[in-house]
Amino acid sequence: MRRTLIKSAVIISMDDAIGDLPDGDVLIEGSRIVDVRRSIDLGGGGAETEIVDGTGRIVIPGLINAHMHTWQTGLRGYAANWTLLEYFRRMHAGLATVFRPEDIHIATLAGALNQINQGTTTLVDWCHNNPTPDHTDAAVHGLIESGIRAAFFHGSPKPEPKPGEPHFSEIPHPRREVERLLAGPLADRDGLVTLGLAILGPHYSTLDVAMHDFRLARELKLIASMHQGGGPAKTPDGWKKLIEAGLVGTGVNIVHGNDLPDDLLDQMVDLGVSFSVTPENEMVQGHGFPITGRLLKRGVRPTIGIDLESVLAGDLFAAARVALSMQRALDNAESRKASGTIPATTTIPVREALRWITMEGARMLGREDQIGSLTPGKLADLVIIDASHLNLVPVHDPVSTVVMQTSLANIEAVMIGGVWKKRNGRLLADDLEANKELLVQSGRRLVHDIERQGHAA
Repeated sequence: MRRTLIKSAVIISMDDAIGDLPDGDVLIEGSRIVDVRRSIDLGGGGAETEIVDGTGRIVIPGLINAHMHTWQTGLRGYAANWTLLEYFRRMHAGLATVFRPEDIHIATLAGALNQINQGTTTLVDWCHNNPTPDHTDAAVHGLIESGIRAAFFHGSPKPEPKPGEPHFSEIPHPRREVERLLAGPLADRDGLVTLGLAILGPHYSTLDVAMHDFRLARELKLIASMHQGGGPAKTPDGWKKLIEAGLVGTGVNIVHGNDLPDDLLDQMVDLGVSFSVTPENEMVQGHGFPITGRLLKRGVRPTIGIDLESVLAGDLFAAARVALSMQRALDNAESRKASGTIPATTTIPVREALRWITMEGARMLGREDQIGSLTPGKLADLVIIDASHLNLVPVHDPVSTVVMQTSLANIEAVMIGGVWKKRNGRLLADDLEANKELLVQSGRRLVHDIERQGHAA
């Protein structure tokens, strides 16, 4: 069995029982972590073990990106100046309609590889531009080809209806397509790529459709994730009806949620709903302030996602920093308003932000017993940060170094399921240059096609 021993590194386990080790070892056998402690002596069994010198390195659990529309990778930066309303019109009713399956494939592949390169080992890929099974399969195959651990959240496109066609809000999630995926490429519930549902929810669908979609997710034991926010709700009393029907609870995931009223947020928290915040994009596009602090006051933590590389960078460390900094700013402003002075201490420690992009992401996916921390028995998903770089030395507080200073330049190695996906600062991906060129060609064609139709940005 393949075995790897990382020695003499700073270990940030995110496991409360293990804690942080200033000079610790991690032993991996096959796809699993088997030991994490101060010093691991292999005795005479070290001959077949790869020894990795962790001196000057920080080892952390692999990051979990809780929400990203990876199909938009080929449009990086194209939507950077759009508000949410412009995005609805120009992306979903415009650019999305000219995507071919090959565009979805290369965008998903390149987007997933970029996530690995930046330290993400689990990606929640919220795919809502899949008008045909070929588009869906192209996305799934892109994830599989990348080697990332992923939850493929199957969504539905949102074009403007043609004469005689129903509005997308009136179309139930396609059971047949979901069952096809469960019987085919995503049959393994514990596989590297698994299935979830990216449904419309009551904010974007009729009540009948919302009821259908929630029941479908519950019947098939799949996470039901939905956007909440962005203009008036399609079904204003939808959440009340869904709660009365007993359909809201663990396994329901809210993305954004900026305008949720306090009483409804209280109910959702009590019912075990999870929340995914995409802080930078929410502020850029006009969603409103992230609900990070509102959740923390209710005793629950958010997960963090990138959302849109068509708007901003796919750096999950940066997203966590934005969430932390924005909520600290709001808390500081509230304190100054109440007391007339700066608060005596910070309201949110830095370790919280690291938890949002590790353990909380695992919890949202119902996989906290498998990923999210460096714990013996869990899958060996981890990141090695070279803390000897100029932008990181000296390291006084490793957690603060990771959250507040680390960037792509410092990600030395990434392991997923015991397999190295990045080593010595180099992404281990076949045909990378050729795939970059395919991404460029795809992006150019998409922009050309939509601008030819008169939908220029």
